[in-house]
Amino acid sequence: RRWWVTLTPILLITFPAATQYFMWEKMRLPIGATFCVMTLHFGQWMNRVSNFYYWAWFPVNFTAPGLMIPSAIFLDVTLMMTGSYMFTALFGGMGWSLLFYPANWTWLAPFHLAFKHPSGPLMSIADLMGMEYVRSATPEYIRIVERGTLRTFGRDVTPVSSFFAGF
Repeated sequence: RRWWVTLTPILLITFPAATQYFMWEKMRLPIGATFCVMTLHFGQWMNRVSNFYYWAWFPVNFTAPGLMIPSAIFLDVTLMMTGSYMFTALFGGMGWSLLFYPANWTWLAPFHLAFKHPSGPLMSIADLMGMEYVRSATPEYIRIVERGTLRTFGRDVTPVSSFFAGF
């Protein structure tokens, strides 16, 4: 959770880049990264729904994978426009990580809505979900609204983390 914005783009660029190289060199199709990310998302959703939801009854809201499709499209468009692996690595790789967090705003935004808890405090829906969903092996002091994580410093740390991931 703390390093999600930084580590996810760094760790996920390897397979789309390899697929992009193969599809560009062998078939001259600039769709390698998008194809790889689409198949990855399909596999992730199959895994998360079948294993987390149907097997363990864990809420699907807590296990949604990070959306990488706009980043993959940007990477493919960069290769198509430049035709150079060097420019694709420099500019496409930077765009890959910088587009990751804004692409996920669409499904993260509803969890930041304010909610007035019946016992009194005003909190976000994400905080309420974290407090109300009882996890059997998690002590109570961890279920308290977290402080000092990347989620707390969402305004300042997120662009810096995205730029670092692109670098």
